[in-house]
Amino acid sequence: MAEIDDSPPRRPTIYDLAQIAGTSPSAVSAVLNGSWKKRRISTRLAERISRIAEEQGYAVNLQASMLRRERSRIIGMIIPKYDNRYFGAIAEGFEAMARERGLFPVITCTQRDPALEVEAAREMMSYQAECLIATGATDPDRIANICTSAGVRSINLDLPGTTAPSVVSDNFQAARDLTRFILERIKQDFGVLAPLYFIGGRAQDHNTRERLRGFICAHEDMGLTVPSAYCFMHGYSASKTEAALAETGIDERCGMFINSTIALEGFVRWFHSLAAPPEFRFGCFDWDPFARFLPQNIGMMRQDVDTMLAKVFEFVEHAPSGTVNIKIPCIFEAANG
Repeated sequence: MAEIDDSPPRRPTIYDLAQIAGTSPSAVSAVLNGSWKKRRISTRLAERISRIAEEQGYAVNLQASMLRRERSRIIGMIIPKYDNRYFGAIAEGFEAMARERGLFPVITCTQRDPALEVEAAREMMSYQAECLIATGATDPDRIANICTSAGVRSINLDLPGTTAPSVVSDNFQAARDLTRFILERIKQDFGVLAPLYFIGGRAQDHNTRERLRGFICAHEDMGLTVPSAYCFMHGYSASKTEAALAETGIDERCGMFINSTIALEGFVRWFHSLAAPPEFRFGCFDWDPFARFLPQNIGMMRQDVDTMLAKVFEFVEHAPSGTVNIKIPCIFEAANG
């Protein structure tokens, strides 16, 4: 009895595709690598070759292809979270802008884990990424050093570093403006001018530090001092935020500065767990389209993702001289509260 041959079928080559399409291997190669217009190959032939390649299950060997080209056209991004509108918008915008420029975007989520960030950066280097965008990296300089060792440029987005160009939101000024708005609204609605609570973020995180600095500055502008007990920074975790608020025993009218939409989720859980919740007014840094309908919400600071990414790609195309740190203003959006 003959043995069953369970070896995988041979993958089609450009020579196989050329024979089926009735054309030359060079024409097939030009269509598959996108240079067919320069070769003056007809659209009709290009479409036929593309259809045959798909029908035959042909896949481009990217690594072999890169060895034959001077440039890989790959641009990488590491990102800390997907379950967040802000980072989701960055990932989506990054892909679109990269493709508009003829680049191939590769994105990987690192869960704010330093070890995963390093692993991801090294993997990007192995695939000959031309540039790496480190978004919200816990240690941007370490990522930049890995890239430099491989002869690859890196750009920091969201969190700044000291050895590569950085594009970040102007967290300080935006937090100052949002805090002032909440304080004025508290005075208008409740007839009192009292310190706000600062909810969410990590004390060691650059963005949280800058927002807290703007928060305190806005209070000082209005002659107020923020008690240290009013600042709850238990990370970017809805459950930890909910638990921290549950321990406060807040039972009177007050205002809150909520530092991230993840912390806002914890606030909403806590608020709805109260038998008789007091009146609140809050503002949130960052933006969420549904949160604007919460009756207690009076405004949000939206980070300008489009402008930030435009500046990133400006740096990709024209490397700045020296290490620069560009701060992009945020956009205030009033809510329905």
